[in-house]
Amino acid sequence: MKFSADEIASVIQSELEQFESQLDVREVGTVLEVGDGIARVHGLSGIMANEMVEFPNGVRGLAFNLEENSVGVIILGDYLEIEEGDEVKALGQLLSVPVGDEVIGRVLDPLGNPLDGKGPLHTKERRPVEVIAPGVAERQPVREPLQTGLKAVDAMTPIGRGQRELIIGDRKTGKTAIALDAILNQKDSGVKCFYVAVGQKDSSVAGVIKMLEDNGAMEYTTVIVSGASSAAPLQYVAPYAGTSMAEYFMWKGQHALIVYDDLSKQAVAYRQLSLLMRRPPGREAYPGDIFYAHSRLLERSVKLSAKLGGGSLTSLPLIETLEGEVSAYIPTNVISITDGQIYLQPDLFFAGIRPAMNAGISVSRVGGAAQVKAMRNVAGGLRLDLAAFRELEAFAQMGTELDAATQSRLDRGYRMVELLKQSQYKPMHVVDQILSIYAGTQGFLDDVPVEQVRKWEADFLNFVHTQKKDLWKLVDTRKNEANTLKTADDECTKAVRAAIDEFKRQFSAKTAAKQ
Repeated sequence: MKFSADEIASVIQSELEQFESQLDVREVGTVLEVGDGIARVHGLSGIMANEMVEFPNGVRGLAFNLEENSVGVIILGDYLEIEEGDEVKALGQLLSVPVGDEVIGRVLDPLGNPLDGKGPLHTKERRPVEVIAPGVAERQPVREPLQTGLKAVDAMTPIGRGQRELIIGDRKTGKTAIALDAILNQKDSGVKCFYVAVGQKDSSVAGVIKMLEDNGAMEYTTVIVSGASSAAPLQYVAPYAGTSMAEYFMWKGQHALIVYDDLSKQAVAYRQLSLLMRRPPGREAYPGDIFYAHSRLLERSVKLSAKLGGGSLTSLPLIETLEGEVSAYIPTNVISITDGQIYLQPDLFFAGIRPAMNAGISVSRVGGAAQVKAMRNVAGGLRLDLAAFRELEAFAQMGTELDAATQSRLDRGYRMVELLKQSQYKPMHVVDQILSIYAGTQGFLDDVPVEQVRKWEADFLNFVHTQKKDLWKLVDTRKNEANTLKTADDECTKAVRAAIDEFKRQFSAKTAAKQ
């Protein structure tokens, strides 16, 4: 087969016209040393702080330390396959995670990779992990309640949408249980929930996921896991990644709740990274910017202004103390950043008072503003009364004889403590809480033996749900009116008192019949 010179020339001419030089321009460096989840890289002179880099095996890293002759990189994955001399390329982008409705109901790692075996995650959007928190002008005061379903919390330290309420206490005092009850109580409320497990045992996290599935809570919950076996960089990044996923819904005008379990372990992971990077250690060997690490995270929880859609992100950070030492470095830092704290005390927990909340130290800096008005009227002085009861109880143990008025205050205190006890993973509707606490604070339980208080409460609420449905609906519709259950001549107050009196007659008759 012969080709003419003209044909060959025309083919060469067209190829030359279509030729485009494709240059692969990127900044590359070389690994000087690697180990313990960090790498020191030479050659990335133009890299930005927190910019992502990629190693030959596809593992990503984050520029952490920008030094004169090298860059300290934290490795977000398996660092054992990375070797000295490997080529590292800068990606020119910041770390981001997938966001959207697709993440709901999934179990993910801090980079957004699925861990639940339900297939790949296909989302249309991604958000940067590090975002500057909204400013003062973009916020509005916290006024809308976020019910946790726990009588002790909703009555004494109410939480509002957009608030940051710290849950603090020693290990094994029920911190996670309170946070999970709050998640369970968001069913049918439209609030999207995010549970970030940092440094937890895999068996514990598996138990949490099973409990959420059994109670139907995984339908609106995302679990981000960076367990005890995860590398320190992933434990450090996990809370920021979870916050970015939750912020997506906040900026859409919706409401989200995020639980950080717990920030003590994130602080330890950050300390580990900082010490390996030779950053100067400060108090308790933590780096100087540990406060900023937590403040820039928690400041992202906000109630947005109406102009921006009015969405909210509420956070429940958990902090573990050692021997009740609230004045340690990390606890005091986070206490000063948050809008209040729920302090759990071991001796109350082991005495069977659960949730083991110390009413004297626990506080909500938003206060009654984030509480339904009926609850505020019913439980307004409850926290101070319980704190006074604890002091009175300590005084009474000295064996002094008490006058009748003091003894009656003690007796009512014992009954209120019993009334505020609640079983794990059984959150209560706010109307049930209001009716229950009203009966206790108004003295209707003063003649009920302490050991029968919880049975009285269960039977009373069952009586209301079966025989007094109209009363329940009346309290529910009027719970946000200022005078509900406040004045004796209020229609709602009269109806509730009449129902309690009717039930007491039934309860007394039933008790007498048993005896």
